Amino acid sequence: QVQLAESGGGSVQAGGSLRLSCAASGLTYSSYCMAWFRQAPGKGLEGVATIDSIGSIIYVDSVKGRFTISHDNAKNTLYLQMGSLKPEDSAMYYCAANGWGGCSPNQPVYRYPFWGQGTQVTVSL
Repeated sequence: QVQLAESGGGSVQAGGSLRLSCAASGLTYSSYCMAWFRQAPGKGLEGVATIDSIGSIIYVDSVKGRFTISHDNAKNTLYLQMGSLKPEDSAMYYCAANGWGGCSPNQPVYRYPFWGQGTQVTVSL
């Protein structure tokens, strides 16, 4: 039984920063992948970043150098630190996870059976 819950979204001006959190329960530590996806209005889900159970991290090119994904094992919480935000970053951000690792933000959504409800991020000019 895995449950994910995102928080930390909000409205910021371009160039600002925001930190998203995803509280996880029921996720094993041996092998897993945790990921951030986002969905802008009228568009499909887009992978943002992933981190696995040994700390391997992958970012999509559009957020490299601006976003940082991390996982606090003690708190069982996933984070996405977002900086230098752009209007095109505006989206509903979702936390996702699987129980086997080997993850990539470029993989389709069915590779992640566990999802949170999402948290809204709006970046204005």
